[in-house]
Amino acid sequence: MLKLSNANTMPLELEIGIPEASPALEQKVGEAKIETICSKDRDNSHVRSDRRPISDGINCLQIIPDCYIRPPSERPRLTEVVSSDFIPLVDLDNLNGSARHSVIRNIKHACQQYGFFQIVNHGVQETVIKRMLEVAREFFTMPAKYRQHLYSEDPSRVVRLSTSFNIQKEDVFNWRDFLRHHCYPLEDYIDYWPTKPSAYREVASKYCTEVRAMTLRLLDAISESLGLEPDFLNKALGKHGQHMAINYYPRCPNPELTYGLPSHTDPNALTVLLQDQVSGLQVLNNGTWIAVQPITNSYVVNIGDQLQVLSNGIYKSAIHRAIVNSSVSRISIPTFYCPSPDAVIEPASSLINPDNPVRYGKFTYEEYYQKFWSKTLDRKACLDYFAVNDANKSAKDETTCLDFNGFTLQHVTV
Repeated sequence: MLKLSNANTMPLELEIGIPEASPALEQKVGEAKIETICSKDRDNSHVRSDRRPISDGINCLQIIPDCYIRPPSERPRLTEVVSSDFIPLVDLDNLNGSARHSVIRNIKHACQQYGFFQIVNHGVQETVIKRMLEVAREFFTMPAKYRQHLYSEDPSRVVRLSTSFNIQKEDVFNWRDFLRHHCYPLEDYIDYWPTKPSAYREVASKYCTEVRAMTLRLLDAISESLGLEPDFLNKALGKHGQHMAINYYPRCPNPELTYGLPSHTDPNALTVLLQDQVSGLQVLNNGTWIAVQPITNSYVVNIGDQLQVLSNGIYKSAIHRAIVNSSVSRISIPTFYCPSPDAVIEPASSLINPDNPVRYGKFTYEEYYQKFWSKTLDRKACLDYFAVNDANKSAKDETTCLDFNGFTLQHVTV
């Protein structure tokens, strides 16, 4: 039996009861399920709201739907990606001892040259990490009826389940579903979190608390690496904010034609990413895409746009993307550490000098966040909207072209 139902703005749900369905029938069912995601209004101006995440029943698809296929010039070019041998690895256990200054130097080098690094001995318990990955996968593999009420395309929602990135703005969609919610202050948001799986709130609250403690240590170390007081970044972020996402990338029949997420930088201050053991994260460095292979019980840390501004461009917001594969699904869990909405972000005064003139204007994080969500990922970099235009800047500050997804973008080099 194939049953279609539509409840106002709720995702279009398909209930299927097909014992041992043939591959041909499964393909048709999958195509019916994906149709609502690919459909647009008659004027093709925006995507309809009666849709739902791609993970609900498309694993039987043998061909990727057209609405996910990138033009040839924008595809991942996977054969040009190199291994992760170049990625800096920082042992945070040494932050507490006599080797602290050496760790700070390593962090400075990673932030200046790469904008990202991996960390081990970070203080988050291995059992907490394991349970978070388990409950994350359980969320996306349980029956859809238990999560469909969370679906929303409104980025201002404190908890929402959605698909792609910003389907109201995108011409081509991304092969990703995600659950995203606010985490700090925990008591303000936990009652909005999913109630299924039954252990979700208990597991995720423990996880968010431990990750926040680790992130605060990182912020102190990054402040020191810039020659600032250890608490500079802590104060600059105002009352702080913390968001978490669970990204679910279903296996994809044609991974060379699409992205899990296209090239982008993160709008927040610092991102701390937990990966399962499936490769998918790639970071751009000196024009080359580097595959970040997962290391058990480790995190990938990347500089976000707010830290690039606060450092006056000394540290670079990392350009990264997520690719998919045809064999297995992938889970990643990024924690986005943010300023509070009313925090005023501007370059640290001590990092402005004749050799490094002011590069960004003053703005609130709320202003920046709204601009970020008003656009698609693969167009003009959000930082460019807040850069200071100065005709007298040196040649190294000139606007240059960056190749995000195989096509040319204008991006301010800082």
